[in-house]
Amino acid sequence: MNVFVFYLLAIIASVSAFRVVTARNVFHSALFLVLTLFSIAGIYILLGAEFLAGVQVLIYVGAITILIIFAIMLTHQISNKSIRQTNEQVFPAVLIVLIFFAMSIATLLLTSWPTATAELPSDNVNRIGQLLMTTYVIPFEVISVVLLVALIGAIVISRREKRSGD
Repeated sequence: MNVFVFYLLAIIASVSAFRVVTARNVFHSALFLVLTLFSIAGIYILLGAEFLAGVQVLIYVGAITILIIFAIMLTHQISNKSIRQTNEQVFPAVLIVLIFFAMSIATLLLTSWPTATAELPSDNVNRIGQLLMTTYVIPFEVISVVLLVALIGAIVISRREKRSGD
């Protein structure tokens, strides 16, 4: 059953990730991104990494995606017909994707993947929390300030764009 659920989540993640980059509407791309990130969180749960699944949902699905959706909604001219929403670099993109795909398949086939036999420690989440609040408290706080600055910057840019468009 776990294998079936894994393949189902992997297919959902792959298809929705493909739709993120091929959707013509940027808002639809953001919604497909939400579906992709939820699928990845489901895979984390199957792997027994509940903490990573929770962080995935809280940080990426909750914060980052909502920030992207707000940026889309605050952009005044996003639906303007004069904005070109087509990609003129299809051939280089397809070439790079094919090269990456070939390298990925070669890596998957030529690498011996060791499996862990030991059980995970039961206090994994407690240990991560202790490390975040002691050893890594400065990088943790710096990241929160950077995200806050990005949000404020997006608001300032959208307000300037709205004023100049009026």
